[in-house]
Amino acid sequence: MITKDSIETAYSFLHQKRNVYIHSSLDWQKDDIEYAIASYVDDMSQELYDTIADGRTDFLRDHKRFQEDITQAVERLEEMLS
Repeated sequence: MITKDSIETAYSFLHQKRNVYIHSSLDWQKDDIEYAIASYVDDMSQELYDTIADGRTDFLRDHKRFQEDITQAVERLEEMLS
């Protein structure tokens, strides 16, 4: 079961990191954010991850798609909170 608290926590964390990521011009900062997000999703509720990832095992872990993935994750979590 996915709790509202777990959705809110994930949303807050990912939303904050996404905002820094999309406005950053520093490659090292973006890499740090990608690493932090990958570590976070390793420990998040598997059910919540599966819900926002649509079955993609590399969701939020693929460097080439990271900006698209984090934006999608934030949008999905926002919808879940509505």
